[in-house]
Amino acid sequence: MHDDTRDDVVVIHTDGGCRPNPGPGGWGAVLRQRQHVREMCGGESGVTSNNRMELTAPIMALEALTRPVSVHLYTDSTYVRNGITKWVLGWERNGWLTAAKQPVKNVDLWQRLQNACARHEVEWFWVKGHSGVDDNELADVLATRGMTEAIAAGVAI
Repeated sequence: MHDDTRDDVVVIHTDGGCRPNPGPGGWGAVLRQRQHVREMCGGESGVTSNNRMELTAPIMALEALTRPVSVHLYTDSTYVRNGITKWVLGWERNGWLTAAKQPVKNVDLWQRLQNACARHEVEWFWVKGHSGVDDNELADVLATRGMTEAIAAGVAI
């Protein structure tokens, strides 16, 4: 079992999505360390995808950390968790081609996520979406806010 109560661990919950998919999208992240809480969100008013928003959320959260730390990162995206923990090294080794020799989708974000992870000691956890996990629910609310604000602004944030 993972111990999210250790003082030196930053616990991050992330979420992202689009309505429709593809379409405008948003991402959200909740970062906690001891009593400190930071909420982040952003979005894209143009055409993006659920997967791009699910990837953007942990990138933005990890890039916001000012010093190297231990991170427990929770996502409800199996695409993100499996990609970063299982697939990405093979893709990199194969010149960013899939096993079927097709270009990896979202390669720009996978590379950025790798770089963001490199500064930290990150453990990845999958959490079932909409299952009553408070910070996962909050990350979902933040992702919706990010999308709504991006649409209202009419530009990428």
